[in-house]
Amino acid sequence: MPELPEVQAHAERLTHDFAGRVLETFRPLAFTALKTAIPRPEDAYGQALARVGRRGKYLLLEFADVHFAVHLMQGGRLLVDTKQSAKPRGGQARFVFTGGPALLLTEAGNERRAGVWALPAATALDTAPLSALGPEADQVTPAELAALFTATNQRIHGFLRDQHQLAGLGRRLANEVCHRARISPFAMTGKLGLDGATKVVDAIRGAIDEGIAYERTRPDMSASKDRPGGVHGRTGGPCPVCADTVRAVEYSGYTVNYCPTCQTGGKVLADNTTSRFLK
Repeated sequence: MPELPEVQAHAERLTHDFAGRVLETFRPLAFTALKTAIPRPEDAYGQALARVGRRGKYLLLEFADVHFAVHLMQGGRLLVDTKQSAKPRGGQARFVFTGGPALLLTEAGNERRAGVWALPAATALDTAPLSALGPEADQVTPAELAALFTATNQRIHGFLRDQHQLAGLGRRLANEVCHRARISPFAMTGKLGLDGATKVVDAIRGAIDEGIAYERTRPDMSASKDRPGGVHGRTGGPCPVCADTVRAVEYSGYTVNYCPTCQTGGKVLADNTTSRFLK
């Protein structure tokens, strides 16, 4: 799933290419694409796109009266659409602009979870689904994060993936942040304190900066396998810090990667969901 670095860089690319273009129409191509009824997408017709912003993992197409929040989920992409074919492969919704290419929301697979929310411009950030998001991951301070840790005592890997706690991180960056901070992915947040929060904040910013720098070199959004990092998706390979073997704890929908030497005092975590993990 695209995370903060990929979404931010894509928002910048789309702003460069589409800012100032006038919206002619919004066309849902799948029944599930538009998630809201009010305001109407038509309220933005004839208005120029101010910019494409970002909140967490959402792209925000900002018009004077309506902001369209677009979530790509696992297999979605918001692509420049020059052909505007009637039945594009994986097509979910299309933003048509006067006198130029459109933007096409596509989604691979059959889940159909990617979608568009039309939100009132004046209160978009205070309207669901954006209102439920936690602080931006790249803006949270150590003191703020320490307070969040204390309020919700849970495993750090799950905390980092929870958009209600921090907005913008996902499975890949949770792995990378824990590795950079030299913290077990199953350490409990209630035990990390301000010192641990400071390490995590530094790791978050380092991982995000690395990701954005890479994404800005590309003409399009990267695939997960191409994104920079030390442990995510590298099970069995050498840790880039200490050369120990990168290990994995497998779940049905994702993998937790970690380095025993860097993160767990050399201990290998049991690879099942019912074991007692290192705290």
